Amino acid sequence: MADNGKDGKQHSALGDMVKAESMVQIAIMLPASCLVGWLLGAMLDKHFHQSWIGIAGIFLGAAAGFVQVVRTASRFLKRDS
Repeated sequence: MADNGKDGKQHSALGDMVKAESMVQIAIMLPASCLVGWLLGAMLDKHFHQSWIGIAGIFLGAAAGFVQVVRTASRFLKRDS
């Protein structure tokens, strides 16, 4: 059969890479969602000749990003235990 020591190290290294990817995803998600919300809001501001939709877009993007951060973090914590 396979050598358990070597396979265990490879599996552990892959698990560490997956954990690192999850942490990077969490770190990028909130600012990216705020940026997307602001860009969409600014586009709607220009289209409807308003000035408040961009700010609302930032808040909606932040809320959506926060929800995704919580989902990703809970998935990460479930995977750990």
